[in-house]
Amino acid sequence: MEAFQNVQVNFITLIIGIILALVAGYLLGYFLRKIFTDFQIKEAEALGEKIIKESEREAETLKKEAEIEAKEEKLALISEARKDLESKQAELHDKEKESRQKENELNILVDKNREAERNFERRQQEVNEKQQKLEKDQKEYDQLIAEEIKRLEEIGSYSAEEAKEAIKTQVIQTARLEVAKEVRKIEEDAKNNADDEARKIISQAIQRLASDHVAESSVSVVELPNDEIKGRIIGREGRNIRALEQATGIDLIIDDTPGAVVLSGFDPIRREIAKRALEKLTLDGRIHPGRIEEVVAKCKKEITQGIKEAGEQAVMEVGIDYLHPEMVKLLGRLKYRTSYTQNVLEHVKEVAWVCGAMAAELGLDVQLAKRSGLLHDIGKAIDRYTDGTHTQLGVEIANKYNEHKYVVNSIASHHEDVEPESLYAVLTAVGDTISASRPGARREMLETYVKRMGQLEEIGDSFKGVEKTYAIQAGREVRIIVVPDNISDDEANLLSRDVAKRIEKEVTYPGEIKITVVRESRYVQMAR
Repeated sequence: MEAFQNVQVNFITLIIGIILALVAGYLLGYFLRKIFTDFQIKEAEALGEKIIKESEREAETLKKEAEIEAKEEKLALISEARKDLESKQAELHDKEKESRQKENELNILVDKNREAERNFERRQQEVNEKQQKLEKDQKEYDQLIAEEIKRLEEIGSYSAEEAKEAIKTQVIQTARLEVAKEVRKIEEDAKNNADDEARKIISQAIQRLASDHVAESSVSVVELPNDEIKGRIIGREGRNIRALEQATGIDLIIDDTPGAVVLSGFDPIRREIAKRALEKLTLDGRIHPGRIEEVVAKCKKEITQGIKEAGEQAVMEVGIDYLHPEMVKLLGRLKYRTSYTQNVLEHVKEVAWVCGAMAAELGLDVQLAKRSGLLHDIGKAIDRYTDGTHTQLGVEIANKYNEHKYVVNSIASHHEDVEPESLYAVLTAVGDTISASRPGARREMLETYVKRMGQLEEIGDSFKGVEKTYAIQAGREVRIIVVPDNISDDEANLLSRDVAKRIEKEVTYPGEIKITVVRESRYVQMAR
């Protein structure tokens, strides 16, 4: 029984322990669950704050990216607008340049029209003065005749024949007085113009200048030591010849011609560089693209130095004062420029000497005359690289380097594009003609020359009333002799225009051709 009670006590104790354990477990679980819940809440809050911060950072990043994209778009729009503006400015500049050019041309035409109007007014005034003088003389003659008739009527004793003779004698005496006045006037004019005539004679005498300067115009020939070198010049698969052509801009013609290579190109400076480079390469023997570029670069430097020295030598030979270094270089470039196979540098030196000689005889500034002659073709140094005639380019160069206004006008007017404003311009045009037209100065193929001369004469002979046509001055003038009985003066004028139009349409020629129609009557008597 006691044992049973002990068991009951133990069982109750166990039950109580279990209950207490359950209560303690529940309480422990409750506290653990609360702690875990608080931890999860704090973790969720921390995660929420982290998400909020990341969202804010992402929003800030998106905002900055949007700002950057906006700035990039803005810069792109500004760049595009700037390019558009620059394009429009360039277009506007071109239009302004074209407008200025047209304005200059218009000014030239206006000046020519004004000069023509002044000449017309001056001639009209001369005609009016002659008409007035003629009317005055006629009135005097009529008055004299009336007085003589009245006197003869008063005398009454003269026969008809005697009256005629008396009137005839009086008229002859009056005419002789008028002739004497005109002769005296002509003698005075001759005395006043004696110096001008003497100066003309001196200018014509200077035309005796003669020197030969002829150069090839489009090709150069390089002599080779042997034909085997041609293969090395061409190189494997043509790489050497391509490298040389690309470096110099000149075409190499390698054919069956023994011991020679032909260099072809319109630019004489490039052709000279290619010639020197090829000569050095053939002598050296090392021919490959790298060596070719090295030798061509060296030859370019040599040619540049040679151009400068040629310009300085020309200035020194002519003996003019200071010339701008850039103009000296341009002058040196003329060493490699030809005009109808005449070397332009030698040509301008000749013109400078002729102008200086004429200026000395005329009492003008010799230095200014030489300067005008030396620089009159300076535009030919760049006319192959820039739009415009060599006279227009020469005027631009002279104005750029502040040359004297007479020098600028001499450059502009030496081909009669504008009117000469001084004697220096006239001397320059004369010197240019003398140097270009002297024997041996310029040449062309004989076949072409003979064909053009014959064509000019055939055109003149084809017109009705023409007796004979002559092409003279190397084809620069066509002189047509007409039958005076078949063609009047007005018809002769029309004939010159018709011939000029036919020549412009059918003949290819350099420069200008002057058409002169001669209509004259000759009366011959023999005094025995």
